[in-house]
Formats: sequence, C-alpha cells, structure tokens
Amino acid sequence: MTENAPASSAAFRRFLPVLVLAAGLAAFFALGLDRYVTLDTLRDNRQALSVWVAENWALAAFVYVVAYIAMVAFSLPGALVATLTGGFLFGTLLGGLLTVVGATIGATAIFLAARTALGDALRAKAGPKLRKLEEGFGENAFSYMLVLRLVPIFPFFLVNLAPAFLGVRLGTYVLATFIGIMPGTFVFASLGNGLGAVFDAGREPDLGLIFEPQIIGPILALAFLALVPVVYRRFAGKSRLPDEAA
Repeated sequence: MTENAPASSAAFRRFLPVLVLAAGLAAFFALGLDRYVTLDTLRDNRQALSVWVAENWALAAFVYVVAYIAMVAFSLPGALVATLTGGFLFGTLLGGLLTVVGATIGATAIFLAARTALGDALRAKAGPKLRKLEEGFGENAFSYMLVLRLVPIFPFFLVNLAPAFLGVRLGTYVLATFIGIMPGTFVFASLGNGLGAVFDAGREPDLGLIFEPQIIGPILALAFLALVPVVYRRFAGKSRLPDEAA
C-alpha cells in the first residue's frame, strides 16, 4: 500500500489542474453567475462601470485581464460579451489588446493543464492513426494553429484542448494563438467601442458584423496565407520522391 501511495499522489497532482478548472466551471453555473454575463447587465451598469474605469484605470485594466484569463481558462460562456465590454470600457485598441493578452494566457493555462493531465497518457496509448495525425500536425503546427484561430471553425475551448493531445510545442501554441485571435478580437472590440450609441438608440449590436464580406474576406485571406507553407511542403515533398527513388 505504501508503494502505491507515491503513484497515487503523483496521479492526483497531474490531474489537479484539470480538476480545478472543472470545479471552477461547475461553481460558475451553480452560483448562477452566467446570468450576469450578458449585454443587459452591461447596459444596466454602464454608467457606474465607466466612472469606475475612469477613476481606476490601471486597476480596471488589470481586473479585466484577470477576469478574461479566468473566463477562457475555465471555459466559461460569455467571452463575446466580455470582448464587447473591453471595447466599450477601454476603446478599440486598448480593449482589443487587453482581450488578446487575457485570452492568450487563459488558453495557455488550459492547454498546459490538459497536456499535463492527459496529453502524455493519450499519446502513449495512441494507435498508428493518431500518431500519424500528430506527426502531420506537428510538421505544420504553427500554420494549422493559425488557421484554427483565424477562422472559428471549431469552438474556442476545443482549439485550446486539441493541440495539447497532438504534441504542439508551447511556444508555437502561444504565438499562433496570440496572432490568430487578433483580427476577430479587434473587430468585436470595435463593435463594443460603439455600444454606447447603440444602447442610447435602444438597439441591439450587430454581432454578425464579422461575417460581412469586407471583414471576413481579409481574415479568410490571412488563413489562406497561413496554409501556403503547408501546401508548399507537401508539393516539395512529392517532387523530391522521384529523385530519392532514383
């Protein structure tokens, strides 16, 4: 029994980060906090929030980043509302930058937690297909990560987790996340910056703005450019095969 104690303790420490994140998500809903992460809450409290931010600018920026880190790390709903709030309180540029920093740190936290708890074990038990997928993803990890961040094909929390199981390096993950979420973040921060006028007019913000051709077009173009190295490596590899055979 004493021999199993160290192993059990090590396993508990390995799973502890994931358990903490799961507990935080459960507590968020159990306490009913999801009711407050809405545009109605922002509308009802915008005056008080604006005054507090003006009087406590540095503290407000710090609190916002920490809150955004927690929201992403615990996979809490309401990230879009939080991004709009950042634009409303701090303006497009600063609000967008604070959001990018908070989202990147939060995504890195859940990436590390998942990799520590499950990544090594899954890769150890992986079959040939998963190993092949891991190798293919690893060869072009930055390009693939950049595309997944630029174009929201999959939920944000899923993109946070999947690379942890595919052996993506931490530096690659952080850099691709930081760069890839910028375009969409600044679009919504800009929308948040104009929320005051929207609220005064009694209207709702157009959250489908990002799908307008003049906005989604450049983002898709960036995603295409991110895939150029992948396509080049694939064709270059095929062109070398006959030479190697000869």
